[in-house]
Amino acid sequence: MVELMRVAPLADELARRFAAAGYRLYLVGGSVRDAMLGRLAVGAGGDLDFTTDAAPDVVQRLLTGWAERQWDTGIAFGTVGAVRRGQTVEITTFRADSYDGASRKPAVVFGDTVEGDLLRRDFTVNAMAIDLTSADRYRFIDPHDGLTALTDRVLDTPATPQESFADDPLRMLRAARFVSQLGFTVAPRVRAAMTEMAGELGRITPERLQAEFSKLMLGAHPRAGLDLMVETGLAEQMIPEVPAMRLATDEHMQHKDIYEHSLVVMEQAVSRETDGQDLVLRLAALLHDIGKPKTRKLEADGRVSFHHHEVVGAKMTRARLRALRYPKVVIDEVAQLVYLHLRFHGYGKGEWTDSAVRRYVTDAGPLLERLHRLVRSDCTTRNKRRAAALQRSYDSLEERIAALREQEQLDSIRPDLDGNQIMALLGLQPGPLVGKAYKYMLGLRMERGPLSPEEAEAELRRWAAEQGG
Repeated sequence: MVELMRVAPLADELARRFAAAGYRLYLVGGSVRDAMLGRLAVGAGGDLDFTTDAAPDVVQRLLTGWAERQWDTGIAFGTVGAVRRGQTVEITTFRADSYDGASRKPAVVFGDTVEGDLLRRDFTVNAMAIDLTSADRYRFIDPHDGLTALTDRVLDTPATPQESFADDPLRMLRAARFVSQLGFTVAPRVRAAMTEMAGELGRITPERLQAEFSKLMLGAHPRAGLDLMVETGLAEQMIPEVPAMRLATDEHMQHKDIYEHSLVVMEQAVSRETDGQDLVLRLAALLHDIGKPKTRKLEADGRVSFHHHEVVGAKMTRARLRALRYPKVVIDEVAQLVYLHLRFHGYGKGEWTDSAVRRYVTDAGPLLERLHRLVRSDCTTRNKRRAAALQRSYDSLEERIAALREQEQLDSIRPDLDGNQIMALLGLQPGPLVGKAYKYMLGLRMERGPLSPEEAEAELRRWAAEQGG
């Protein structure tokens, strides 16, 4: 309970208001779990969750004069939110919901006891409560032995997992998310129910699936969460391209396991993060080879090829992330990283011209640092000599990029003449020809680097003469 003392003043203030009005107040759910784990987010970093026997309208009245701000967006489900001294709290009236089995929206029924409320929770580690209004201050309530499950780092359900997941199939994906975030495992009966009921995810909206999947991807152990999704069939329901990477091998089509390789690349990309969890980088690392199953071909010489898998993979990435309702910026950035991840392999031992280096930087644009991390992570060979050679080669490319940056404004390459200058020099009005001239001058800038004003004008006039202008 030491962790709980960090929130004791605020919780005590709230509890006294409820007790004075004749109501009970309990700290509950993830707040209790995280307090036990020593990871309770206090302040702007997280919410404190409470449950009470007071009706929502009573809760609103009790918060008036105490909260600096409150809102009722969840009041239909019995939840009132508020902020005091920078700390967000959510207070929910005891629930005893029933679900219709066709959607995840419950018929909201308010309950009478905290024990009944805890029974409807998703997992036993979230079904513990602390009574803040009891005579013996901070009375611990654990009817489903959640503390033992927490100690053993096991996810189990208060009711049977079949009942729990039938009520709300999203809980299966939440199990995988908690595996990723907390490093837990799932109880055998929970795993069996997830496998049996994976198809029920079809009842969940793409937006909710995406929200849980993103939290899973940003967890401390995303590989464990993904493995659980694949092994139970959840991944097949929402992101089937990932389990599809588990290609069978035979004597004619030997190759390393693409799924296993992708998970290793993702783990290596995570290890290269420097500014916190990076959803775009992690998704790109997971999906960079999803085009391989569709492009796999046995060549005449017995080799297996995956020609243009980066092009196919980028299109597949866009389609899947769009189906999961990811924001456009996330879709664009992840797909572009998938598209570019093979570009470096043409570098060889430094054969690229400065023009090729410029194009690499320009095509990557603001994604360049992420592309560096992705490409370096995409080396999973066990051959230490080959791995070292690949890293040295990329060191060389980064050194060349740095050198060109010193010489040129490499991250914002523009033609030496802009559109207005082109129109003035050639006597043109705005139109397609100006765009063609601009594109020509941009290509020239890529090939030769910065030109003097005289050189740029001469090249433009030479191009115009060849166009018959």
